[in-house]
Amino acid sequence: MRSIEIPQPEERSSAYRFFEILPGVMTWIILSLPATLSLINPKSAAYFIMLYLLLWFARAIALNIRGYQGYRIMNEHKKINWPSLNHDLEVLAPLSHDAPSWHPRNLKRVSAHILPPKRIKPSDVYHAVIVCFWNESHDVLEPTVKSVVKANYDHKKMILILAYEQRGGPEVEATAKSLLKQYGKHFYHAETVMHPWPMIGEVIGKGGNATFAGRQLQKILARKNINPLHVLVTTLDADNRPDKEYFGALTYTYCSTEEPIYASYQPIPMFLNNIWDAPAPMRVIATGNSMWYLVLSLRPHLLRNFSAHAQSMASLIDTDFWSTRTIVEDGHQYWRTWFRYDGRHDVYPIYVPIYQDAVLTNKYIKTLKAQFIQVRRWAWGASDIAYVAYQGFLKKNQIPKWKVISKFLRLLESHLSWSTMPLILALAALVPFFINPQSYLANQLPQIASRVNMVAMSGILVMLFISMRSLPPKPERYKRHRTFWMLLQWVYLPLTIIIYSSFAAIYSQTRLMFGWYLGFVVTEKAVKK
Repeated sequence: MRSIEIPQPEERSSAYRFFEILPGVMTWIILSLPATLSLINPKSAAYFIMLYLLLWFARAIALNIRGYQGYRIMNEHKKINWPSLNHDLEVLAPLSHDAPSWHPRNLKRVSAHILPPKRIKPSDVYHAVIVCFWNESHDVLEPTVKSVVKANYDHKKMILILAYEQRGGPEVEATAKSLLKQYGKHFYHAETVMHPWPMIGEVIGKGGNATFAGRQLQKILARKNINPLHVLVTTLDADNRPDKEYFGALTYTYCSTEEPIYASYQPIPMFLNNIWDAPAPMRVIATGNSMWYLVLSLRPHLLRNFSAHAQSMASLIDTDFWSTRTIVEDGHQYWRTWFRYDGRHDVYPIYVPIYQDAVLTNKYIKTLKAQFIQVRRWAWGASDIAYVAYQGFLKKNQIPKWKVISKFLRLLESHLSWSTMPLILALAALVPFFINPQSYLANQLPQIASRVNMVAMSGILVMLFISMRSLPPKPERYKRHRTFWMLLQWVYLPLTIIIYSSFAAIYSQTRLMFGWYLGFVVTEKAVKK
């Protein structure tokens, strides 16, 4: 079986380094194009910028439509009686009177195409939940464990693993054992797992902790004689709180998948846990991130693992769990699995949220810095561009080359858009005017760009609607005017997009270009009471 591991830095060939350099070089070329073209041919510069603006305009309309559709579907799925639907799926009969319209069609498909012994019934399924943490406090972790306890699911079919880091010290060990003692009795099996440190060949990050816990889980399942294909593993960060219907929806989707070993499952991350407490710029970013994943849930061909996600234990064993060599093990897990199964891997959306924290530390300036550090880590996913090229083009595999090329180009384009689009939209229209003020087209371009951006930015009303409707109840410590600030916060949007989207992505891609590999920095989490 061929290796699907990321090469260690000293093992990376010149070809691998070429693809690490590629996104950074292309980003800087794209950012310099308005100025370069303005010097060479002002008309070409103007046409390039207008084409970019029109492309963004079309995308903005599509994003807002899909964002609203995703929000509506998520709310519908939160209200579904999943235990009832799972019972129907168990007996393959549409007995539920309040079932959605797609449910009977799904039962027919399952009965026609998923036959014994391949068929997995809802009663066969176990859920293993791995909560990974390093130095987070009891106040952060307890609500996460409580949310799993409150799940609308049979807890005697659930396994809880509290995976903590040895480098977190005795305090985090005491927290893990305290939570196990208090809540372990609710589960079929629960235990704490300490990830030793240092571990040879591992980078500091969640991947090593989750993988070590996953291997312990494999031993538990072997002792209890549980089929790994019947076990769904969900990984949670310290602040990830599943909606009470998450496990029911996940079970239904898993048992409806024709070949579940070739699938992973992505719930919708909603950054709402502490949204009332976070500073205004962080609230804007959190809402934008939630909106983006609502959009992606309706575009499964672009969906990748992010943060909390689920996969069968059988798949995890086949991929040797998560990578211990990258700080973005969640998104990278998609590519590991895709190459392990020669391109036979899909991510299925679960239209039920897992609630997460907006970035919040104990000081305002620290919070601003922590947000940038978090986004630059997410943007380090650009390192997967070289990995996809390495596994897809430079190593033997059975995947059709057109399929690899398509995946590669989509991945590359997504990271280039991330780093360049905000700056091009905000500033590019001014460049031809400053370089060639005598050009009529250059004089008109800022006005055209302003009007296009104004119309496209009207889509902020959709984000505003979703953000206000999604807000959890306002804590009693805040007065009514806090809601008013939730509306005014959107004046920060242009600034946050440039600093916390474009600059963070440019930072990560430039470091990757020079081989200055990014280390993992845990996002500090504060709790206001």
